Amino acid sequence: MLTINTCSVYVDGQHMANEPAGEVPYGTLDLMVLKTLQVMGSLHGYAIARRIEQVAQGSLALNQGTIYPALLRLEQKGWIASEWGVSETNRRVRFFTITRAGRKQLLAETRTWARTVEMLNRLLEES
Repeated sequence: MLTINTCSVYVDGQHMANEPAGEVPYGTLDLMVLKTLQVMGSLHGYAIARRIEQVAQGSLALNQGTIYPALLRLEQKGWIASEWGVSETNRRVRFFTITRAGRKQLLAETRTWARTVEMLNRLLEES
């Protein structure tokens, strides 16, 4: 499990202040990064992390120690590629893009997660 530090948690749209950090199953961050790059196009690491936080509506906070190892791992697997560029604040940064192999992996993982969610929903509805 990957623990992502957060100071705010949302449950069913309700803010739960000062809740402990949530745990995210290993590999989930990879899926979130791949989906973000598929939707948003080329982004630098900081922008990827902020976009994931935005979509998560405050339920998790990604720090550099979490996002950059994930980006390195995804690049080593060939699922993303990077190139140096200049950010909107005139800083030299690496921009990441999803590769063809990354799009294929995203599709496979999306299908796996959909099946997992369906199974868990069926099990949780059995009362």
